[in-house]
Formats: sequence, C-alpha cells, structure tokens
Amino acid sequence: MPELSAAAGGPDVLLPPGSAAQREALEAARRLLGPQRVRLAGAEQDPGRLLGPNASLFRSRRVAAVLRPSGAEQVPALVELFSRSTESGGLHVISTGRNWGLGSREPAQDDVVVLDLGDLDRVRELDVDAGWAVVEPGVTQGHLSRLLAHTPRMANVTVSAAATSILGNALDRGVALRGQRTEDLVGLEVVLPGGESVTVGWWPSGERTAPVYPHGLGPSTLPLFVQSNLAVVTAAAIRLPARPEALRVVRLSFPPAALAEATDAVRRLVAQGLTRGVPRIFDAAAGRAYGGAEDEYLVHLPVDGTAESVEALTKILTAEAHRARVFTAISDSDATDTATPHHEVARLVERGYAGDPDLADTVFRTKMGVGADQVDSEAGFAFFLPLIPFSGKAVARASRLLDDVVAATGVRLSATLHLLSGDLIDCVVAMKFPRHGEAAARAHRALDLLHGSFAEAGFPPYRLDIDHADRRDATACDPGALALTRRLKAVLDPNGALAPGRYR
Repeated sequence: MPELSAAAGGPDVLLPPGSAAQREALEAARRLLGPQRVRLAGAEQDPGRLLGPNASLFRSRRVAAVLRPSGAEQVPALVELFSRSTESGGLHVISTGRNWGLGSREPAQDDVVVLDLGDLDRVRELDVDAGWAVVEPGVTQGHLSRLLAHTPRMANVTVSAAATSILGNALDRGVALRGQRTEDLVGLEVVLPGGESVTVGWWPSGERTAPVYPHGLGPSTLPLFVQSNLAVVTAAAIRLPARPEALRVVRLSFPPAALAEATDAVRRLVAQGLTRGVPRIFDAAAGRAYGGAEDEYLVHLPVDGTAESVEALTKILTAEAHRARVFTAISDSDATDTATPHHEVARLVERGYAGDPDLADTVFRTKMGVGADQVDSEAGFAFFLPLIPFSGKAVARASRLLDDVVAATGVRLSATLHLLSGDLIDCVVAMKFPRHGEAAARAHRALDLLHGSFAEAGFPPYRLDIDHADRRDATACDPGALALTRRLKAVLDPNGALAPGRYR
C-alpha cells in the first residue's frame, strides 16, 4: 500500500494496515489537515522510512503515519480523534524531533501515529519589560535569541544546536546554561485527550497585570505536564532572564587523580554563591571541544552582574582557586585574550551564558563532527543522564562506574557535570560510536550497564531514552506515587491515546 505523499490525496488513497479505529482516525485526520500534511506508512516498507534514522541506532519503531498540523488550532481535533478508542494506537508527539541521544523522533512503542508539531513555530507574545514570552513547540533557541538581541532580556540556551526546540527540551527537564529549563516554565497551553484545550499556571490575557507566578492558588497543575503523557502541549509561557551587564567565565584545570578533592573545592565556591548560572566540570574527553588540556579536567565558573561585581567576584574566585592548591591552571581572560589558543571557543562559551547561542553551531559541530541536519543520518551518539550528589566522594564513585563500563564494552565515554546547586549534579554521559559493525550493539550494552550500576549506587537518571522507558518503575522511591500518576492517567486518558510507553 503506498505512502500518501504531497502529490497524492485522492479519495482512493489506501490507508496502512492497522485497526479499524486507527484507519478511521487517520482518514479523518487527512480530511482535517489535507493530504499534504499526512504521511502514511506502506504495507511492507522499512519501518524507519517515515521518521528516518536516529543517531543512537535504536530499533526503528513501526509508525502508522506522521501528522504535521499547520497551527495549534488543529491539534484539539486531532487529539480527540485518537482518544476515542483503545484501538487507535495512540499519538507520539514531537517538536523539532532533535531529541538526540535519547531517541530523536522515535516513539517508545510500535504502531503509533506521530504528531509532529514542528510547524507550530510562532512566538505568540513577547514582553521584555515583564520578562516573559509565549512560544510554540517549533520555536528554536536560535529563533528566540535573535528576537531578544539588543534587549534587556535573554533566552536560557543550551550548548546544543541553535535549531533545537526550547519547549521540547523544557518539557523533558533539559538543562541549559542558566538552569534547568523546567524552572523557566510559568504556564502551559495543553490539549487533554478529549480534545479540550486549557491553560495551566500563569497565562497572559488581555490587559492582565498580574505578576508572573506559575503556582496560582490551590494545587498547582503545571508540573503534571512535564515529562508527562497526560496531554499535548501546544504553547508555553516562559521566563526570560535579565541579561547581565557583564559576564566572565573563570576556567580551571586539574588532573584526574585530584577529582574528589577538586570537586569538593568547586562545591564550596558554588555553595557560597560565588558563581552564577550552571557551572560545569568536563572530563578530559568532554573538555577537548572547549580547549581543555590533554588528560585534565576542565571547569567553567560563570560570573555575571554589574561590571564592578564581576571584577570583584572574579578576583575572589581566582584567589580561592589558588588557595585550594589543587588546580593546575587558573584563568579569567581566555575569552578576551586573543593570543590564547582557545580564545574563540572561550568567547562562544561566555556568549552562551549571556543568552546568545552559537548560531553557526561551531562548538556543536566540533563535538558531533557533523551539523545539526546530519546528526541522525551520520553520527552515532547516545546519552545517559544520571543525577549524583555534589560531593567529591560521589563524583569519584561515578567516575569509577564509568571506567568499569568502558573496560567491559570498549565504548568511548565522556562526562560533563552540570552543577545545578551546591548539593546536586546532573551528569551528562555521552557515548560516540561508529554507525557500522558491532559498535551500536556495544553502545546499547553500555547503556544497559550504566542504568544498572548507577541505579545500584543510588544515582538515578532524570531523563530516559526510548529503550529504557520502563526504568521509571525501577527508580521510583515510592510505588504509591507511581500508582497515583497512573490513576491520573486513567482518568484523563482512559484509552491511552498519548505517548504510549513514554515515562510509563
């Protein structure tokens, strides 16, 4: 049976095999969107044809169709169509589809319909005085940052590609340079499985002058829709941080043997409020893209504020770093000293902390080896994302666990520590591998081993790839809490229409 293309669309178009309820919903979706916005799977085609390859080489799921609405106003009717019956197969929602390392566009289960919200790319409202914007799922960090250029506000950007979705990353609890993006969310426009559209949290309306405050009165429902399969999010109100008047990043280096001692020294600086945003520690492999010294860890400590406060805090940070007697290099001028070999990358890092993403993806290309449009087709790449306590002892243990996996599998790993507070670290473990031979199988085995050993150590993941979606049960601290979320799912989505298997 042929795929429905933009050139097709007559009444005799054949729908893919599946349940009668799914075929009925797809035919109604085709009438609603127009044939050019519905792509159907053929009867015997490669299951990955509709979505294309994924960088992690996870198994391509069977996908019945891809629906790409042109506007948010079409989404409620689509959601209602696929929530009528348990036989409809369910909807897997993507924004720009660049969830690299965790599955890209792939759903967790087979035989679903992908709802691609990439064309919902409007910045609906922007208030630089009050510090908020309303963005749709297809709005990228490059798009928003360009709108905010030369204003007193900035976007909280990641070090990923400029063409990645702000909202998609925030809803999966991604971490950016100013903090975890979930904390940027102040309101959501959500479509419930029955097709009802509601806003939760804070939302602009008319001449509303209420201050931006996401919790409201009574129970706060906004968090229900983060890392959630309870609704489809079609827009979000997000905070826009104030742009600092001045910013500098202090760079430190230390040898692997000093990992525990150096971590505790950095923790003291973070806990005492001497650094802002999200400081980072890179192992030697991860730090290479940032000009780190061979076989040494690299630390980025951002400082911002007024010019005078930045100057004072920088002096304090460098003095404390010298006093610790554990760092082999201490510098606060790499971004301004053009004679420094890694001047350009240091300048890009400081711009990122100030809300200006690297629109040319210079550092991203260095890390990935390809541009954003080639990652899924040419790169081999997977992520493991655990949380660990911010202590030298815990970080050293996590490093030993990584070494054990390298020894067992031969997979090349790199680790970046995002210092979220004086007590908490988001550890980003990246593995790059060739796309041929047994390399992908070894990487997937490494993922399995990492999930097992880190869970045993008490270091749970905070995001999951599609092949480990069931790990939520294994890492839950209370089975009763899981049961509560499943009761909510049964009430709001009794037919399991949304994101089957994702964070189940």
